[in-house]
Amino acid sequence: MTFNPLVWPFRVQYLTGAIVCAGLLGYALFEQYQMGVEPCPLCIFQRITFMAMGILFLIGAAHGPQNSGRRVYAVLVSIAAIAGIAVAARHLYLQSLPPSEVPDCGPGLGYMLDAFPLAKTLKMVFTGSGECAEVNWKFLGLAMPGWTLICYVALAVGAWWAAIRGRAIERSP
Repeated sequence: MTFNPLVWPFRVQYLTGAIVCAGLLGYALFEQYQMGVEPCPLCIFQRITFMAMGILFLIGAAHGPQNSGRRVYAVLVSIAAIAGIAVAARHLYLQSLPPSEVPDCGPGLGYMLDAFPLAKTLKMVFTGSGECAEVNWKFLGLAMPGWTLICYVALAVGAWWAAIRGRAIERSP
């Protein structure tokens, strides 16, 4: 029997998605606690999105549904990925602004959650904060929100690949 990574079982593919999400979150925590890169509010929301995707991948791996159930998980993972893409795109937009157009820094996310209702906190975060415009990490010329955007797209594509292509291994002899 030969190894073909394109026809991994659905559960293995979804477990891999969960492990990738856990790895991304682990790296974010490493950057925060070991390298001293403090996350801005948009970074926190991107982490929450990766947590949601990781949980959905893990539930999908444990459940191991058939046919339409696989598509349901792919849709749920895609919804979380789209939310992450929106946050990452906003973050990249803020980072692309010239210094004169960067919004003023606001209070920290913890304070906003304590002092304001959730809807107002979300509005304040997404209207921008000067700390979100700071680029304090780059790899191969891309800032962290650029890499997270790529990861959201790749994970969503992987979820759909597993949902559509994953059935081939069950049918093969």
